[in-house]
Amino acid sequence: MSRHVSDCNLALMNFPYLKGVLCLLVLVTGSHLAVAQFPRFKVLAFYSNKVERDHVDFARDAVRFFKDLTAGNGFVFDTTSNMSDLNDQKLRDYSVVMMLNDFPHNQEQRNAFTRYMENGGGWFGFHVAAYNDKDTHWPWFVQFLGGAVFYTNSWPPMPAKLVIEDHTHPITKGLPESYIAPTNEWYQWKPSPRENKDVTILASLSADNYPLGLKDIIHDGDTPVMWTNTKYRMVYMNIGHGSKIFTDATQNRIIVAGLRHVVASDKKGNVFKD
Repeated sequence: MSRHVSDCNLALMNFPYLKGVLCLLVLVTGSHLAVAQFPRFKVLAFYSNKVERDHVDFARDAVRFFKDLTAGNGFVFDTTSNMSDLNDQKLRDYSVVMMLNDFPHNQEQRNAFTRYMENGGGWFGFHVAAYNDKDTHWPWFVQFLGGAVFYTNSWPPMPAKLVIEDHTHPITKGLPESYIAPTNEWYQWKPSPRENKDVTILASLSADNYPLGLKDIIHDGDTPVMWTNTKYRMVYMNIGHGSKIFTDATQNRIIVAGLRHVVASDKKGNVFKD
């Protein structure tokens, strides 16, 4: 047994739900890791411990999930809770910026993120990382998200049926027509990113869920949950509330494929092709 397969199996022992993506990262890195340059790519994940508990829990689980995936898979996953690290000098070393439960806090950080993305950087955002409303005052970010603006949410958090919309996209290819996503708080957007011709919707809430929620209710309408704006190297997933997100093998597979897609879309070259 090769060392990278052995290491991957150790990672699976530490995080049983990785079984659903078994070296989907040998999905991520292919079979020639032994001769490939290390690291093939680097990810910088931003998170905060000064946000609501469920968002902290998700970030904690996400860090563990992605760090376990680095075992034998040829990439580096760095983390920071210091948003001032969102600067030109720091970002230039990373192929992907991941926002787990936070977003830029000031104009300087917004400007650095804008430059990074406009110059070919990669972004993988979860849940609150895309939150914006009438008080956010960041037009660039709205268009970056494909025009999506927060409209309402469901509460309390609960599971939901997600419909896979694009079975040809690398992130969702080969998946079932739908799956039951673990407990999460769901956002609805107006305008919907679906209205943008540059956006590819990957998954959305099934109408079977409606009315969704008890205190705060999404009654009906179009609710994209996962998408990519093809003008950028980015993927957004609305999942990211609480400690159940990584308990479903199908969803874990989507998450890993999302990271792979952001990395593989780099115009500098696809690191997965030797």
